Amino acid sequence: MTKTMIGVIGGSGLYEIDGLQGAEWRAVETPWGAASDAILTGTLDGVPMAFLPRHGRGHVHSPSSVPYRANIDALKRLGVTDVISVSACGSFREDLAPGDFLVIDQYIDRTFAREKSFFGPGCVAHVSVAHPTCPRLSDACETAAQDAGITVHRGGTYLAMEGPQFSTLAESNLYRTVWGCDVIGMTGMPEAKLAREAELCYASVAMITDYDSWHPDHGAVDITAIIATLTGNADKGRDMVRRLPALLGPDRAPCPHGCDRALDFALITAPEKRDPAVLARLDAVAGRVLG
Repeated sequence: MTKTMIGVIGGSGLYEIDGLQGAEWRAVETPWGAASDAILTGTLDGVPMAFLPRHGRGHVHSPSSVPYRANIDALKRLGVTDVISVSACGSFREDLAPGDFLVIDQYIDRTFAREKSFFGPGCVAHVSVAHPTCPRLSDACETAAQDAGITVHRGGTYLAMEGPQFSTLAESNLYRTVWGCDVIGMTGMPEAKLAREAELCYASVAMITDYDSWHPDHGAVDITAIIATLTGNADKGRDMVRRLPALLGPDRAPCPHGCDRALDFALITAPEKRDPAVLARLDAVAGRVLG
């Protein structure tokens, strides 16, 4: 058994966790540069927690400029074991209405301007992201949302677009009717891939703000309407997050789905060929397998 530490990455509209005891903002240095912001740490119901505003307080990072590698490294460096990602998304389904939540289990990655791996020349690794989210952690998110009275749906595919513009109507129809996606957002990738490389259990909750541009009765995405929905979703998101420590508990067994052992067979570069400078950057995310 190890000790649980819950990390929450908050998206648009969710910039803090209420009720943390001993709360303090901590700057964490990483080999990948600065994280999006300092990280708010404390305890809730006896469980350590860490909260990172993905876009920074005041929303200073665009989806493409979010320092995803630094964010995941910083959480891992603090001792986080379980990461819950909360983000604003558009819906491709009539039954996923603005104000609803969706617990994601799959992704299609259409981003192209971001660093997507901690590994590369000097230490090559290939992890499986066939199942990019942790079912155990997703269960907790679903239960927490239900207990908070939120309309929550379980299981869906997140289309990660580069942004910062919203979709064209043609793109929206492609993603919805041909590719079968359920929601669209701009920050789910490479965050989920990096969490897997860092051997962190990861769950993703989409807070629905709009119907993207496909819905004939809603027209093009309206940022004013989105912001209005964000305000209500943020309150729901905080209520969901407050319920997670009681569900996950202070003690943690190894992940039954192997998220915390994702690197067991992933390293390809022969030990004698690994670049010491690269290994030094991997001390937090891959320290378990690098000795």
